[in-house]
Amino acid sequence: MPRSEPIGTAGAPAAASLAAQFHATRALSEALAAPLSDADASLQSMEDASPAKWHLAHTTWFWETFLLRDHVPGYRLHCEDWPFLFNSYYEAEGPRISRFARGMLSRPALAEVLEWRAVVNAAMIPLLDDPALAGLIALGVAHEQQHIELLLTDIKHALFCNPLGPAMWAGSAPAAQAAAAPLGWHAHPGGIALVGHDGAGFTFDNEGPRHRVWLEPFALADRLVTNGEWDAFIADGGYANPRLWLADGWAWVQREGITAPLYWRENQHFTHQGWQTRDPNAPATHISHFEADAYATWAGARLPTEFEWEVMAAAEDPAAGNQLDGAAPPLPKGGAGMFGDAWQFTRSAYLPYPGFRVAAGAVGEYNGKFMSGQVVLRGASCATVRGHSRSTYRNFFYPHQRWQFTGLRLAKDIAG
Repeated sequence: MPRSEPIGTAGAPAAASLAAQFHATRALSEALAAPLSDADASLQSMEDASPAKWHLAHTTWFWETFLLRDHVPGYRLHCEDWPFLFNSYYEAEGPRISRFARGMLSRPALAEVLEWRAVVNAAMIPLLDDPALAGLIALGVAHEQQHIELLLTDIKHALFCNPLGPAMWAGSAPAAQAAAAPLGWHAHPGGIALVGHDGAGFTFDNEGPRHRVWLEPFALADRLVTNGEWDAFIADGGYANPRLWLADGWAWVQREGITAPLYWRENQHFTHQGWQTRDPNAPATHISHFEADAYATWAGARLPTEFEWEVMAAAEDPAAGNQLDGAAPPLPKGGAGMFGDAWQFTRSAYLPYPGFRVAAGAVGEYNGKFMSGQVVLRGASCATVRGHSRSTYRNFFYPHQRWQFTGLRLAKDIAG
């Protein structure tokens, strides 16, 4: 999920539907955390990740701070000390605990955080029907949906670090998918294209302004690269051939001893259901931008630009495909659509669009200050709440990061 928090624009959903979205999103966060013990929910396995308990608390801090504190006269914070613990990076909201220290928060206990959530949920009810707050409520829903995905990917990494390989959900992974069809291509003639959000409905500020770009003729693969295809890359010495890698990527491979995607060992991969046999026909995930670029080079292709991806996805249903519908283990399955299974790397740097302006106040910290050194991903993953994404959605991560459900759709240049 983006390291940013979203900023809402005009055209937010009606208050009645927002109330349903609010309650459903809050309930889903708690249902996903239900299998976790207090100890599980307090784990922080690396600085990129946060404890599940912290995600539950931070999203509650968001509602209490930007809705209840700011819009309910006389509202008193549930605990005056907790904003220091659960503010993420909002300088305008004052000092906060350092990011990597989030795993040191044995107190408040998980039960106390859940009690706080219930108090805030009840206090929010009168605000959900206020049209003047609809944009801010839509923002809060989208923000919590982002943290739902982060909760899932962060706890997966934490459980993976346990030598016992514990499962968050019991049971076996689904049966292997049917053999993936041979890779096909969808061609585009190029030309001038309009990209960016058109202003209809909720959006994040980094999706606009809408503007024109020039595209050379290109083709985009009709599906994601599979585990079996990635196995072939490994067998052909893909992780040992410096000619395939960007210089920073090769240095990362050498420094970190990278030989396969994250969570792989032999013919298995680690999932929310523990160690499972890897399906060769399912999309390869948990790869870095460095790995995606090296694979594309090996395959005689390249990564798409974010604008190539967007124009090809514009006519598709962003709520289709393998996305998160409830409290169940997310797992890539494969499909022909542009959305679902895995966020897809592009070759585009995460930069502001022409005419982008940072908003005033705390909301101005959401996106603009992160537009440096990161790459754009498009689509949605199996851990993305269905309905959260759209064709203009810009996810972003640093080139080495791979604990999210990240995958690869190839692109290539074609004759005009």
